[in-house]
Amino acid sequence: MTMTHKGTCFCGSVETEVSGKPEGMGYCHCESCRAWSAGPVNAFSLWKTDSVRITKGQELVGEYAGTPNSMRRFCKKCGGHIMTDHPQWGVTDVFAAAIPSLVFEPGLHVNYAETVLPMQDGLPKFKDFPTEIGGSGEQVPE
Repeated sequence: MTMTHKGTCFCGSVETEVSGKPEGMGYCHCESCRAWSAGPVNAFSLWKTDSVRITKGQELVGEYAGTPNSMRRFCKKCGGHIMTDHPQWGVTDVFAAAIPSLVFEPGLHVNYAETVLPMQDGLPKFKDFPTEIGGSGEQVPE
């Protein structure tokens, strides 16, 4: 049995669905994610790209590539964030808070060298990214 979660943009005009299990969950501290999320940290859930679907409102989806590695998608009606595609890794980030039924179980922090909100939670804190996805793999203290 495949687990399916549904989410929406802020106004509900765009509906999304994720299925299966996330590839990972955690926190990103990079300046780009902070600016996009309008917060000091971004709580992410990463899904295989083919596990994420827009089920309603595709015509209302806008796109913006603020960095070469991130195609950010948003609702053109309300401006609500929908997802960020990361094609170089084959995953899509759906904001953890945009999937109400998902139990958020973070496993790591990425881009912690850029943090503006130090967090002491015992999770691994990577200076940039784990080596498996092209980072240095270097961890930094809490």
